[in-house]
Amino acid sequence: MGIGFGPANLALAIALEEHDDSAPRDQAVTALFLERQPAFGWHRGMLIDGATMQVSFLKDLATLRNPTSRFGFVPYLHARGRLVDFINHKILYPTREEFHDYLEWAAAGVDHLVSYSSEATEVRAVGDLLEVVVQGPGGSTVHRARNVVVACGLQPRMPDGVKAGANVWHSSELLNRLAGRSAQARRFVVVGAGQSAAEAAEYLHRTYPQAEVEAVFARYGYSPADDSPYANRVFDPEAVDVYYDADQAAKDRLMAYHRNTNYAVVDLDLIEELYRRAYQEKVRGHARLHIRGVSEVTDVRDEGTGVTLRIRSQATGAEETVTADAAVFATGYDEQDPVPLLGPLAPYVSRDTDGRLRVGRDYRLSVEGLGDAGIYVQGGTEHTHGITSSLLSMVAVRSGEILRSVLEHRDAAKYRDDASLALEGAAHD
Repeated sequence: MGIGFGPANLALAIALEEHDDSAPRDQAVTALFLERQPAFGWHRGMLIDGATMQVSFLKDLATLRNPTSRFGFVPYLHARGRLVDFINHKILYPTREEFHDYLEWAAAGVDHLVSYSSEATEVRAVGDLLEVVVQGPGGSTVHRARNVVVACGLQPRMPDGVKAGANVWHSSELLNRLAGRSAQARRFVVVGAGQSAAEAAEYLHRTYPQAEVEAVFARYGYSPADDSPYANRVFDPEAVDVYYDADQAAKDRLMAYHRNTNYAVVDLDLIEELYRRAYQEKVRGHARLHIRGVSEVTDVRDEGTGVTLRIRSQATGAEETVTADAAVFATGYDEQDPVPLLGPLAPYVSRDTDGRLRVGRDYRLSVEGLGDAGIYVQGGTEHTHGITSSLLSMVAVRSGEILRSVLEHRDAAKYRDDASLALEGAAHD
């Protein structure tokens, strides 16, 4: 059973579907995925017109696991009648809008495995099985499964002391919050130095031609993402083995070395576009895009009709009060801890000396007394598996690894059961 149905568990559903298509009937794996949303959706609030993916289309839901999969991005293009057009486009990185359409297309292909508007509220052990308590439109139900795969996704992070409100938003809500808002907005403040912050600043500057956009962050300027070939090897499947087997000191070094491939960095093309606009506005003598580097927001007040912020220069200490129609905080995400969902099982989940989850190479949690039942996690494993823990780069390969682990544990349990029956039969003889 899968809890959550974003790209990670969607990739697992595809791996299961392909396994069952080719396996003998008695070797099939039955599955159900639970999703609290009423339909599939992935970061809808950031499907900005023209924004592109940061991963190659070949790192889709299936290709790295099974290059012949009917659920790959190329079969999607063929089904949509755009394969030749895409080839002529000569790109590796589709728009986020197109990739979301691909995800929806793939989700429709395994729709029979999903229960939408269904929220898992508790997982508990019953003998050699797991029970999942589910709250849905018809009330509360209980499902039993041998294995549960938790993929709760990421939780938007706001800075300490800042509360989202009518005019204070996390970037994940950008398009939803802007819907219906007046085109006469005069000023927006965007806080953050990463890709989402730069995309939000670019979109607001482009979409509201009368508005000023204040981009506030602690760095001197936006920093480019390192997407060079060797640096990108940190996203290779083999890199997970290297990271997992390394000691903690080596893990810390690797993470420090390669943070600039993913965290608080921006595609160089977007940096150059923002710089071009700011320079052109200087030429014209009318600046709307203001880059406030080496700065921080020290106070935020949602006034109902707008927002008031205090912005402090970290270089001089000088503070300035800025009023705006809205403030957008592109301040990242936190990995959600799956343990609270485990209810009575939570105290038996093994942790390391730093209080972090002990996770097997196969993404299986170590849970005392669980027997043959298995709890797997997709996400929340950066400390054990590296930087790809919550990224699209590994969803295809990781789904195959989890499925392989489920099958191996099932076969091992069946072998033990058969051996036990044989011994009992010998004893009776």
